[in-house]
Amino acid sequence: MNPIKTALVGFGNVGEKTHAPLIQACPYLELCAVVERSQQKSKVKYPHVEVYRSLEALLEADAADLIVVVTPNDLHFEQAKLCLEKGKHVLVDKPVTISSEEAIILKRISEENERVLSVFQNRRLDGDFKTVQKLIDEEKLGKLVHFESHFDRFRPQISENWREKDNLGNGITYDLGTHLIDQAVCLFGMPKWVKAEIKVQRENAIADDFFDIILGYDTPYVRLTASVLSNAPMPKFLLQGYKGSYIKYGLDVQEKALKAGIAPEGDDWGVEDPSGWGKIYFADNTKSIQTERGDYRDFYLNLAKAIMGEEKLMVKIDEAINVLKIIESAFESSKNGQKIDL
Repeated sequence: MNPIKTALVGFGNVGEKTHAPLIQACPYLELCAVVERSQQKSKVKYPHVEVYRSLEALLEADAADLIVVVTPNDLHFEQAKLCLEKGKHVLVDKPVTISSEEAIILKRISEENERVLSVFQNRRLDGDFKTVQKLIDEEKLGKLVHFESHFDRFRPQISENWREKDNLGNGITYDLGTHLIDQAVCLFGMPKWVKAEIKVQRENAIADDFFDIILGYDTPYVRLTASVLSNAPMPKFLLQGYKGSYIKYGLDVQEKALKAGIAPEGDDWGVEDPSGWGKIYFADNTKSIQTERGDYRDFYLNLAKAIMGEEKLMVKIDEAINVLKIIESAFESSKNGQKIDL
């Protein structure tokens, strides 16, 4: 069949550096249109695309069957809703909406129109996360008692990015917390309760820039944390079990490659150098653990095949709704200083 005509709504840093190259790399998709309000940056790399000044103009032209929404979080709901009502398949960059109630509405509309609706949870395809999944599945550490996931950066200066402005859905919890929570739920299912500290630590900052979230399971103890004021090496993952502990430093290699403009091509895409591999500390020895190959290309490949009816969707809207419910509970917990039952 012909490639699925795909449009990108938003051509900021994430749209340009991440989504457009991954769409181009998928043989079942054709990037044919981009919505840019005032520029035509997309035509520099993709001269064949048609540029539209608004989502409404794109939909009026009926130029694409799959719409990828990569705009500020507070625009996601209305834009995705409009696309679904026009009978389009929709992928929304995470988080799908700001509230679980909005996401439930989108789910209903997608089902009524028999359209695919998904969320860009690409970090399920990080090499380090796939390694953690394998270690848990194979019980390499024995019974797991502690799981810790970090996403730390050092950005002491407040930027002009919309995520740092006084917008709904701003801040690090909606940005990075969405990834860490999604990964934890993939591994352990929905927690029984949430306990969180969400803070604004930088002077004159508006948006939250630190979180420490505990997800309540019988076992293991699950801690998710992120900071923009962390300039010392911190583990990305720390797992502890009866047989030993696994620790992994550094982020998945794909984001850095995409930001550098490296096309997602070839068999070596997503392969981490051995110097970055994590280690298991057993009682009597230490062992380096090869990082599984990460591949964000698989996300768009699955999305295309789900639209064609050939595969089950990797990231389902129900999963995104659960993540939003946890985020909402985390903010409530931080505000009230209490554990919130789910």
